[in-house]
Amino acid sequence: MIDKGGEAYSGDLRGVLKSYADQLFKEKGWTLNAANEIEGFLFKGRDAEKQYHEKGKFEYVNTGGYYHSLPLDPLRQFIDTAAEVQRAMGFGNEKDHPEVAPSQFEINYGYGEVVAAADQIQLYKLLCRQVAANMDCTASFLPKPVVGVNGSGMHTNMSISEGTTNLFWDEKGQEKLSAFGWEYIDRILTHGLDLCLLLNPSVNAYRRLDPHFEAPNQLKASATDRGSMVRVPIGNSKSMRVEVRSVAPDANPYLVMYSLFRTGIEGRTATLANLRQAERYLPDNIYDAIDDFNAAEWTTIILGDDVKGRFADLKRAAADRCARQLGSFVKGPEVQYHHEVYNQALWALF
Repeated sequence: MIDKGGEAYSGDLRGVLKSYADQLFKEKGWTLNAANEIEGFLFKGRDAEKQYHEKGKFEYVNTGGYYHSLPLDPLRQFIDTAAEVQRAMGFGNEKDHPEVAPSQFEINYGYGEVVAAADQIQLYKLLCRQVAANMDCTASFLPKPVVGVNGSGMHTNMSISEGTTNLFWDEKGQEKLSAFGWEYIDRILTHGLDLCLLLNPSVNAYRRLDPHFEAPNQLKASATDRGSMVRVPIGNSKSMRVEVRSVAPDANPYLVMYSLFRTGIEGRTATLANLRQAERYLPDNIYDAIDDFNAAEWTTIILGDDVKGRFADLKRAAADRCARQLGSFVKGPEVQYHHEVYNQALWALF
């Protein structure tokens, strides 16, 4: 997209991401790679989100968990059908399974160049919604639609390659991650509070950042600790990567990829004494996240004053339509003004 002056439109985040990736390839020969693990819930009823304000609850299609995958189970049928649609659309499927919470799913696929990877996130959510609707169900990507069980995340795996060389791999490095990879993590953790609103853009997302449910709300890195914002998965010379676990499934994928890659490459480093020990935590409500976002010089640098201001205004307007205190149950406006619903045709049905 272009603005009225004929220049690239700064609010076209897909265009911004593509321009940044193209620039790095041209100047450094780097290719930005990403893959996402996107969790969601399958609920009974085609319009479960629309009807939430009337019913005050979502209905599970089953009450099983991670290993509940009987062939005729509706969740298993949904997962198998969605995975088949993905394969037909060219996704490189890797694994699919129910998740920890009842009626929760995750359908994983292989990594790709960053713009294509962000496009796949959009396609993934769209096809899941359509497959669910055909089953008279709803695929929901609310980060925490049900209190008392695990929420849903969009774990974002990233690597950078130069030709056929993975720049994050070092056989002798700590956790097999290169010094460049650890600097990349340092920058993301240093700017973790600055970026939180971009990675968790809805009121409901802050229910998920609850330490009682493996929530990745600690500003630290770990190979094993699920409470860390950043994880260093086991990898090899091809698969070594950095995984940011604090991303919510309702986040704008182009904004997520752009902000994380640019921060990891260009952000400030060395403000944390120990990358493996949490000195700070992500906020537990959207208002604190908005304040951190507005106060950060870094978000102005990467987004510009105009886009930054409009984004913050939109998020505050949505937040002001919801109860300020999250409380112990999901409120109707959290669903109604949830942007994953807001930006789709079904918004008109509310």
